[in-house]
Amino acid sequence: MHVNGKQYSTIWYDSDNHHVSIIDQTRLPHQFTIIQLKSLDDFCHAIQSMQVRGAPLIGATAAFGLAMAVIDDSNTENISHAYNTLLATRPTAVNLRWALDRISATIKKADKEQQGQIALAEAERIRQEDIKTCEAIGEHGLALITEFQTQKSGNEVINILTHCNAGWLATVDWGTALAPIYKAHNQGLPIHVWVDETRPRNQGASLTAWELSQHGIPHTVISDNTGGHLMQNDMVDLCIVGTDRTTASGDVCNKIGTYLKALAAADNGIPFYVALPASTVDWTIDDGLKDIPIEIRDAREVTHISGKHHNGDIVEIQLVEDSTALNYAFDVTPARLVSGLITEHGIFSANRSSLNQLKQNIAH
Repeated sequence: MHVNGKQYSTIWYDSDNHHVSIIDQTRLPHQFTIIQLKSLDDFCHAIQSMQVRGAPLIGATAAFGLAMAVIDDSNTENISHAYNTLLATRPTAVNLRWALDRISATIKKADKEQQGQIALAEAERIRQEDIKTCEAIGEHGLALITEFQTQKSGNEVINILTHCNAGWLATVDWGTALAPIYKAHNQGLPIHVWVDETRPRNQGASLTAWELSQHGIPHTVISDNTGGHLMQNDMVDLCIVGTDRTTASGDVCNKIGTYLKALAAADNGIPFYVALPASTVDWTIDDGLKDIPIEIRDAREVTHISGKHHNGDIVEIQLVEDSTALNYAFDVTPARLVSGLITEHGIFSANRSSLNQLKQNIAH
């Protein structure tokens, strides 16, 4: 994708300087900053502090983090320490474990002297695969949006509601939920996006809106509680969100507030789709409510908010005085509320039978 007309991805390896570069998402939308990750601590901090976020990007970052740790020291104890330290950074996103396991499996087959470079090459493969995967998600989602367009009269605008950020900033490039929107816009379809602000970290207002602005896609930022009203008044044609973990039976875990949007969509007969790479499906669990660990983040994210002061400084403001706060980062949307799962292999129903077909497609 593009920033000020220049093409970027969210993470890349700088072979000249032997470090990994990322876009610091905690500074957006007010400052576009690229930072370097060199040590295991750097990678862990980037994931924990949400300088990188989104399940696919977390996975890619962890892959590079483990690869760099292997380059530094291929001792078995060091590799195990790096694996476990990275795994502990974010408990909900399944891509984190998936990427670490993939790097670990790759280096087990190699001589110690070659493990570092082999791990780095595998991390780059994960990065490149994610770009292709997300573009494929975009193509399958484009077919869905095109189908909605045929039901419209003339060149009527298609209104899509999304929650949190599932664009290219949440992946290596293209995104998941936003990939079909980018594809549709590029093909000239009249698109408008309702962007939930997504409290408490405001990933919608800060990241999704910024992405869409950079790409020239019409959009409107709304408070999180507005979506239901829009749906009741026929101002939303469909919802597309991302996911950090999806169960083998089709339950979807995504940013807190997703469940409420799905309930409102169901009540108003509005399709509710979830876009995801197949790597985000956790085949080991069935019941999202029971089996997915829900991250509780620092209460300060609720009690404080950052923004741009009129003098141009980025400042943090306290919102709450003398009260405790609770900050669940995710919720689970039951499969019965999900209209379909948009993957790189096509669109599947949110149930065990359909997802078993997806699993077979992956195996082949």
